[in-house]
Amino acid sequence: METNSFFVLATGLFLYLLFTGVKSIGVCYGNDGDNLPAPNEVVGLYQSNNIRAMRVYYPDKGTLQALGGTNIAVIVDVGNSNLAYLASGEDAAKSWVNEYIVPFPNVAIRYIAVGNEVIPGNDAGFVLTAMQNIQNALNAANLQNKIKVSTSVSTGVLGVSYPPSAGAFTDDARNYLQPIAAFLSRTGAPLLANVYPYFSYVGNPGQISIEYALFMSPGTVVNDGQLQYQNLFDAIVDAVYSALEKVGASGVSIVVSESGWPSDGGDAAAPQNAQTYVQNLIGHAGKGTPKRPGNIEVYIFAMFDEDKKQPQGIENHFGLFYPNKQPKYNINFN
Repeated sequence: METNSFFVLATGLFLYLLFTGVKSIGVCYGNDGDNLPAPNEVVGLYQSNNIRAMRVYYPDKGTLQALGGTNIAVIVDVGNSNLAYLASGEDAAKSWVNEYIVPFPNVAIRYIAVGNEVIPGNDAGFVLTAMQNIQNALNAANLQNKIKVSTSVSTGVLGVSYPPSAGAFTDDARNYLQPIAAFLSRTGAPLLANVYPYFSYVGNPGQISIEYALFMSPGTVVNDGQLQYQNLFDAIVDAVYSALEKVGASGVSIVVSESGWPSDGGDAAAPQNAQTYVQNLIGHAGKGTPKRPGNIEVYIFAMFDEDKKQPQGIENHFGLFYPNKQPKYNINFN
């Protein structure tokens, strides 16, 4: 009896770890491009490639309908253009939640991202109030235990990033992020962070090796106290963790809401480098970072190239798939 119970428990634990480990990798679904597949085809492409999570940049009802019953975990952005409206009052947020969230009970919405890379900036002052209003609307709909409210930031919020233990927000960003971090601490929500070693590398190739950026360094590159860093991704994520600690939010976790490597359009932008980065990132996500070992949730940018994105250039070339649903390069999500 004890042996059987142990076997059942161990099997359940294995399946739990397998399930949560697979769900740690998602892909961002932007649709600012020509000839992209219909939402139901996109969702089918996620399923056929065993991609268990998706980020959408606005609450498209067709996409949400297609996601129903799939158990694909979802980050839903409110859209930056809606921040002022959602901050205007609780009725506005309640109306938004009742239109875009409540009608989709069979969609596994995990997070609502209130603003993408708006801190610091002209709309940054709307973010916390909009988050609070959305949270109150979720509470009213009894969804507070299912969906967490956060915001997505770029690593431009860091004034200091090296070494990772010295990570700190800029003064401007800290003015907004300190109260936001307190909100996240109270609600148990993570901070969403867009992490791109690519841009760090091309901005400073004399100091950063491409091997360090692509998870290919054969050994330790950065020693930071007792912590050792073999890749740039970990160093950036831990710098954000250090910045959170400095504003009193050491208990807030980080979800990497975007990360990727372009296949064209700029220095070191090539399919081979993109494939190397993405595949290595998938393999690395289950290990966490030196500061926070364990599984880390990562959303790869992006499912498709988006040729309508402005300004034209590097951001048009992050896609994993062509519009005809053929892979740009081979990636194994298993």
